[in-house]
Amino acid sequence: MTDELTPRQVADELGVTVRTVQRWIASGRLPATRIGSRVRVARSSLTNVADSDAPAARPIRTLLVANRGEIAVRIARTARRMGIGVIGIHAGGERPPATMDSVFQIGSYLDGEELLDVARRSGSEAIHPGYGFLAENPAFARAVVRAGLAWIGPPAEAIAAMGDKAAARIRAAAEGVPTVPGYDGSAQDDATLIDEAGSIGFPLLVKPSAGGGGKGMRVVRSADDLPEALAAARREARRSFEDDRLILERYLAGSRHVEVQVLFDAHGAGIHMGERDCSAQRRNQKIVEEAPAPSVTPALRARLGEAAVRVASAVGYVSAGTVEMLVTDAGEFFFLEMNTRLQVEHPVTEAVTGRDLVEDQLRIASGASLMSLGLSEAPATQGHAIEARIYAEDPDAGFLPATGRLEVVTWPDDIRVDTGVRQGDEVTGSYDPMLAKLIAHGTTRDAALADLRAALAGTTILGVRTNVRFLRWLLDQPFVRDGEVRTDTIAGLELPPPPVPEERHWRAASILVAPASPDGPWSGGWRLNAPPVVRLRHGDEERSVPADEPAGTPQAAAGPDATFVDVDGQSLEFVPAPPPTVDEAVRHAARADEGVAVLTAPMPGRVIALRAKEGASVEAHQAVVIIEAMKMEHAVTAPRAGRLTRLTVAEGDQVRRGDVLAEVAPYHGADG
Repeated sequence: MTDELTPRQVADELGVTVRTVQRWIASGRLPATRIGSRVRVARSSLTNVADSDAPAARPIRTLLVANRGEIAVRIARTARRMGIGVIGIHAGGERPPATMDSVFQIGSYLDGEELLDVARRSGSEAIHPGYGFLAENPAFARAVVRAGLAWIGPPAEAIAAMGDKAAARIRAAAEGVPTVPGYDGSAQDDATLIDEAGSIGFPLLVKPSAGGGGKGMRVVRSADDLPEALAAARREARRSFEDDRLILERYLAGSRHVEVQVLFDAHGAGIHMGERDCSAQRRNQKIVEEAPAPSVTPALRARLGEAAVRVASAVGYVSAGTVEMLVTDAGEFFFLEMNTRLQVEHPVTEAVTGRDLVEDQLRIASGASLMSLGLSEAPATQGHAIEARIYAEDPDAGFLPATGRLEVVTWPDDIRVDTGVRQGDEVTGSYDPMLAKLIAHGTTRDAALADLRAALAGTTILGVRTNVRFLRWLLDQPFVRDGEVRTDTIAGLELPPPPVPEERHWRAASILVAPASPDGPWSGGWRLNAPPVVRLRHGDEERSVPADEPAGTPQAAAGPDATFVDVDGQSLEFVPAPPPTVDEAVRHAARADEGVAVLTAPMPGRVIALRAKEGASVEAHQAVVIIEAMKMEHAVTAPRAGRLTRLTVAEGDQVRRGDVLAEVAPYHGADG
């Protein structure tokens, strides 16, 4: 066995990247000799350099999970299996998570000092941030390490280097990884951005330089739409990330969103663990993910993996991370960004590799090397995995977030369900609307799809509108079955019509409403020798409904203010309706005769801007009221041209779904 090794041989022997070996040589930590252009390393040097780079082993006995919802439950599940005590947190008004050994109430998930205080009081030796909140906050990562705790994630310097999308683009390009043509400069005035947009061409993508999750992103198709898109993206970025810097990128229509899972230890070794396809998106946010990507060939997989490891290695990465790319049908790929944390969709990678990424993170934070974890090379994949995210949102209202109390929650058997909600929980507008993830794994892609469809058919959620019905429909579409989803596929779809309740659904609601009358047995539609009749309203429709149980009654549940019925997988609300009055009938008829359009709130939220004044003229599709919920903006627009005859809200008002915001009357005579 020769005593003189090339950098490649050193990398293979130590289970690190060639770039890591070159960095050791350049810094003088690994002695090497040069003969012309050749570099050689003595084998006797290897033990010392590996040992000097290794952090001291520090077993983790107690872990603080600095997060909420499904990711907190998922992290706790692995930690407890490893024999680690788990400390959980919850904000006021939330039910404490049930899977923790101890739980502390906090004021905010974004208060790093408060989280460190909980860690000290609970005796935690490590903090896992999950995703979102402070997971990609380099200042918090530094504070955790300064406090003598183990940070379950990459170094603060790596988070900072990749957390700025503009800087990350520049760094990726420096590593020879292609980036989407665009603008990532420091000049942020409108004039500069508009000028750069003209050079890039339309359509283009406006996106915040900070943060992730699709927040603040806007597809702009013409120069006329750019100023408003810039203003809206800045507002959303400032609220979400406290940083309103923007970057511009050419919008690559028809591309696929493919991301590569990487894993690095603190000894300089790093691997990729295959890729995921996350092209099924709405509002620039993912809803269905799968591994492996159906469009990626073995050759392309090798190129993607090598590029991802190169980018991560350049910033001294440690722990699990994801490098996101856009891939074209021609086999080109472009760097988008790097998420320096555990991804929401990590379960599909776990399913096909047989790994537990949270366990890998915890062991790496305790000093383990990839080699000791049996990961000297990328693990082989087995079968296919597909994940569907279940959100509290209304697909029939543009996928806007929904809120309410979970009156019924039924999950399917025989499939992995990652969730942090329970029946009786309140879904508010304060946090991300994701309720759960269903993860199917099969020997083939068709088998995984079939299992996921069956799982969605066995899922029932009442009390809050969700995307369950939409997911059932989506997974049955030919472009999903054939693996032909692109990032713009869903945005261009003609969605199925909203569910329409049948007579049996009205009766299912009436059965629950009738006995709930507070005025005793002689109210609530009581009739002699006949079932009681109750008057119900759903949307704009009112009916008098016999409160008797028909055959095949659908599932229903009574809430404090409404009754909820499962209509083809969607939770629809039915409320008691008072008998119509003469005045109400006259007013409704007058408005209908005059062609008045009523603008209502499509979601609960806060009015952050008014785009027209009462009495002003408005054009068709002109924004009238801007509502913000979950740090996302939604414009309520005029359905027709006319005059804004009534405006019922002011900036700062909180509104509920269905609240009347404004009325637009048609022009008459000289008004037109």
